Amino acid sequence: MDAISQKVEEQYVSNSLFTGGFNSITRAHLMDKVIESETNHPQMAGSKGSSCAIPGCDAKVMSDERGVDILPCECDFKICRDCYLDAVKTGDGICPGCKDPYKSLDLDEVVENRQPLSLPPPPAEMSRMQRRLSLMKSTKSVLVRSQTADFDQNRWLFETKGTYGYGNAIWPKGGGLEAGKDDDVVDPQELMNKPWRPLTRKLKIPAAIISPYRLLVFIRFVVLGLFLAWRVKHPNEDAVWLWGMSVVCELWFAFSWILDQLPKLCPVNRATDLNVLKEKFEMPSVNNPTGKSDLPGIDIFVSTADPEKEPPLVTANTILSILATDYPVEKLSCYVSDDGGALLTFEAMAEAASFANVWVPFCRKHDIEPRNPESYFNLKRDPYKNKVKSDFVKDRRRLKREYDEFKVRINGLPDSIRRRSDAYHAREEIKAMKLQRQKTDDEPVESVKIPKATWMADGTHWPGTWMSSSAEHSKGDHAGIIQVMLKPPSDDPLHGTADDARLIDLSEIDIRLPMLVYVSREKRPGYDHNKKAGAMNALVRASAIMSNGPFILNLDCDHYIYNSEAMREGMCFMMDRGGDRICYVQFPQRFEGIDPNDRYANHNTVFFDGNMRALDGLQGPVYVGTGCLFRRIALYGFDPPRSKEQPGCCSCCFPGSKKHAKASEENRALRMGDSDDEEMNLSLAPKKFGNSTFLIDSIPVAEFQGRPLADHPAVKNGRPPGALTIPREPLDASTVAEAISVISCWYEDKTEWGNRLGWIYGSVTEDVVTGYRMHNRGWKSVYCVTKRDAFRGTAPINLTDRLHQVLRWATGSVEIFFSRNNALLGSSKMKFLQKIAYLNVGIYPFTSIFLIVYCFLPALSLFSGQFIVQTLNVTFLVYLLTITVTLCLLAVLEIKWSGVELEEWWRNEQFWLIGGTSAHLAAVLQGLLKVVAGIEISFTLTSKSGGDDENDEFADLYIVKWTSLMIPPLTIMMLNLIAIAVGVSRTIYSTTPQWSKLLGGVFFSFWVLAHMYPFAKGLMGRRGRTPTIVFVWSGLIAIIISLLWVAINPPQGSTQIGGSFQFP
Repeated sequence: MDAISQKVEEQYVSNSLFTGGFNSITRAHLMDKVIESETNHPQMAGSKGSSCAIPGCDAKVMSDERGVDILPCECDFKICRDCYLDAVKTGDGICPGCKDPYKSLDLDEVVENRQPLSLPPPPAEMSRMQRRLSLMKSTKSVLVRSQTADFDQNRWLFETKGTYGYGNAIWPKGGGLEAGKDDDVVDPQELMNKPWRPLTRKLKIPAAIISPYRLLVFIRFVVLGLFLAWRVKHPNEDAVWLWGMSVVCELWFAFSWILDQLPKLCPVNRATDLNVLKEKFEMPSVNNPTGKSDLPGIDIFVSTADPEKEPPLVTANTILSILATDYPVEKLSCYVSDDGGALLTFEAMAEAASFANVWVPFCRKHDIEPRNPESYFNLKRDPYKNKVKSDFVKDRRRLKREYDEFKVRINGLPDSIRRRSDAYHAREEIKAMKLQRQKTDDEPVESVKIPKATWMADGTHWPGTWMSSSAEHSKGDHAGIIQVMLKPPSDDPLHGTADDARLIDLSEIDIRLPMLVYVSREKRPGYDHNKKAGAMNALVRASAIMSNGPFILNLDCDHYIYNSEAMREGMCFMMDRGGDRICYVQFPQRFEGIDPNDRYANHNTVFFDGNMRALDGLQGPVYVGTGCLFRRIALYGFDPPRSKEQPGCCSCCFPGSKKHAKASEENRALRMGDSDDEEMNLSLAPKKFGNSTFLIDSIPVAEFQGRPLADHPAVKNGRPPGALTIPREPLDASTVAEAISVISCWYEDKTEWGNRLGWIYGSVTEDVVTGYRMHNRGWKSVYCVTKRDAFRGTAPINLTDRLHQVLRWATGSVEIFFSRNNALLGSSKMKFLQKIAYLNVGIYPFTSIFLIVYCFLPALSLFSGQFIVQTLNVTFLVYLLTITVTLCLLAVLEIKWSGVELEEWWRNEQFWLIGGTSAHLAAVLQGLLKVVAGIEISFTLTSKSGGDDENDEFADLYIVKWTSLMIPPLTIMMLNLIAIAVGVSRTIYSTTPQWSKLLGGVFFSFWVLAHMYPFAKGLMGRRGRTPTIVFVWSGLIAIIISLLWVAINPPQGSTQIGGSFQFP
């Protein structure tokens, strides 16, 4: 296929909507228009162009990257793709205009009459996948030798006069493609003498902080042991039941604290060097003379399911931030998974692609941060700071106006689609009535009822979910859909021109856009689609066929890229020495729209800045569902390179087998499970990956492209520099058709998808389980904290929504505990402290059982007049003081090495108790009922009041929605308040008041109430609607009434009020 035919095919693919699935034929529907508004960017589907000159054909003429018509004949006869193919195949290659034969010219010759220098093309008879594999196979012998420390690849290429090409890394001085004489080859002495620089550094916590921290952990551990031993040996004979419950709870709290504390003993910080990354991968050198980017490709996944719950404008802003990110355009591909199959999401993505035509070049021209237009235009700081270009103010004003119009179009899409569908439906009804009248000879007929379809902008039925659900057009029953919104960009930069017709001057600015693909997997009744995990696995397979980026970044639809260099920072870890053993790079989650006081600990900084940094010092942080850069082959279930064989029971008797395993380990790239094959057994691949040969063939290519550079003898399993500078293959219809087949509902049947491959099924927290499986196979992960937040998203600030979020997390943890993903069943490849961390993930919800009992103990103590100990003696007080002081000192030191503020730490402690007595307890009950009885319980919401103030940014904070999760903490609060009143009144009116027991009970009651304060504040709603003073007076009145009741009906034997205070 020549260059013109490739471009013809590629644009046909980008202008077609591909559908298909179970028991249906894969179809390509050519769309004249995708959205109502006009599309200008030549990469976008449905872009405008000249009409075909063939009589009776109104299709669009092919165009290049700038939108200029591609005219294959010198007579400039305008012809569309289909007519051109007909002329080539059936018309003997004769131009319909001048009747002369077409000439086989390169595309650049057609447009600009120039022939660029290119790499030698592979043989024409090779298939698409064979061309991909040829790059990897040609370098295999070099790779094997480069993994030994006594072999210098650059020196070998120099001594053998190697030339630039597939697998070679030296470019002749003359620029030719043939090896010249000795003096024609660049001397690599400069490269060999240059010191090797790492891409990342590990920054250890200062010893002045971490050493006292570890010492305090040990001291508190010892004191806890002594305290619990003392508690067991000194029961309260007057209230054995109270003592017994408290001791059991304290034993569990100590166990839970150990599980939480042990993984925190080795926290680390990391730093990246983007300058070194640029120098190694994007600067001209003897290995890469053209300076083209040698960085590997990244496929970005954005998941959404319901446009009513996830506004399309939010998703569109996330897409725009991805398209404008600072990474080589030709190496990026963005896939939007619409699990609801909604036309609203489809057209919103098309509008985002159209607006990207001006937004992305504007960001590149003026180096804008953040590159989410909604966030950028709402910045409260000075937008003109550090902007040096004279036309910035004018450009920004124009973009702001364009974005306002873009928002109007997005927000108006629901009404636009509804009106359009109603109009087409009325027309179809009229046609049906006319047809029926013709058949009945104008006799009176009943009104004709036809299904109310949802119509696309080009006047055809939407193949996904209709607004009025119908057979094969509902959320759980629709065909698979793939639409290439933005086709793959050209390999070379495409600079804009100072055209007056453009909105802004884009001269010397690259106007290319990354590939954007809309995907909605097929859904049919009777199939378990596995929610988000199933959608992610469908994207993994479709992207492997269409772009096959060796790395995958997954984002929620409300998490946008806040730092345009975030992917470069993550790539520093993947491309550094030893980076081939890293399965994913997890970025911290940062949130916007949180109330300034962070009432419900929505920022979760103790977890993201404390626990995750600590896990980074072990085997790596857990996967938290978004903002994570994956290595593709790690998702495919393969073991990491150079994974050590664990000695078995016979290893001492057969040392030779161990030696053989060690020798083959260096060259093993793809290994799964216990297989000893050096390469993946392709005969078993269909049982694991499915029957797509495209998908199976793409696996070794992704593995090869994801390797770090072999630029140092210590780099194992590396690839030659310059191997990824070749252009990607153009998309064709057969490729997209294959992608349609792998997103069908039946594809995963009898495969290992969701069991060992991809995102793991069977838990509502599929993210934690997926990360656990990778760590269990011996992979490592890395925590990347950037100076500027990498990503930002939204979090629920409403109390009820927050509790239900925590309920979902806790339910997933309970499911993990009762499944084979329990860390107690982990393999020996996982580090011990990493197992402890994962064990804590599955156990922490069970702490709620003991926590809720312990929160009731102060009230029970005050009601009964007893305490958890016989007397408040000095020994108990010393133990209590030591445990409390060490806890506070540990918190201070943890704040020092994690960077968490004291207020954030206290908010986290408060919500830990609130969540532990509500959502965690419900999750445990839900999990036990599901495991034991197979009963599933869902906690529903009932809105009691709503926030109607649109001017208040935090209006959701004051919305009160009743949920059954609020019952336990509300009961704890009321019981402790009443118990304080009863205890005080009893002591005051008692003849022999026991002030020591009262003080103990009141102290612990106030400890509970202090933690419950945010919960109580959430129940108050907005200030002004339910004044705080009302609740204060309510408490005072309750106390007064209690005192009056005791005065009216005093205890028996009481003769005076009060008594003497006695303290041991």
